[in-house]
Amino acid sequence: MAEKNITVYMVEDYPLTRTAYKKYFEYVKNIDLIGIFESAEECIEQMEVRQADVIIMDIGLPWMNGLEATRIIKGKYPKTKILVLTSHERYTEVHAALASGAAAYALKDITLEEVVNVIKSIYKGAGWFDPKILDIVLDIFPKPVSMDLDNLYIDKTKSSGLTDKEIKVLKLIAEGKSNIEIGKALGISPNTAKSHVAKVFEKLEVDDRVQAAVKAVKNDLF
Repeated sequence: MAEKNITVYMVEDYPLTRTAYKKYFEYVKNIDLIGIFESAEECIEQMEVRQADVIIMDIGLPWMNGLEATRIIKGKYPKTKILVLTSHERYTEVHAALASGAAAYALKDITLEEVVNVIKSIYKGAGWFDPKILDIVLDIFPKPVSMDLDNLYIDKTKSSGLTDKEIKVLKLIAEGKSNIEIGKALGISPNTAKSHVAKVFEKLEVDDRVQAAVKAVKNDLF
């Protein structure tokens, strides 16, 4: 069975760019550029008639901008892949494009051959980011707070407000240890252990050891 051609729409307000892409894609195999639009509104209207597999989307467009168009199109047609092709390379625009559902973000100095490769890649389900904005993309993603594979993004200290030592005290409380036993385990005096226990109760907003232990288990604090 012959492989299905990838259908593509392009939204670009610069006439020379539209002409260059139209001529180039006449000779590209397995990709059909089935529509070129000056505005996002025209593309959205045509999507209701015929959906494209991939849309090449500029950001700086007349009337509706490409970020808003991306959000609308992905909301109505989630299977359509969007390649943002733009001269905009600020953090805010890259972040907004990815948050709106763009599968790829490329700057306009990318070659036409590279555009073809990106289209084929995102059509198959991959993502693609221009190397020039890769640092911005990486900065968007949250940093792990732990190297524990089960808790990479769970900052237990911040989520509970407890210090590392208070987490250890809480664990010993849950094990049923007395203040004397907590002191021995941590190498501190019973009075200091008692002070730590009181601080744990205060931060967890509980009144006794049982409540502290229950809250610790329920919130996976250790």
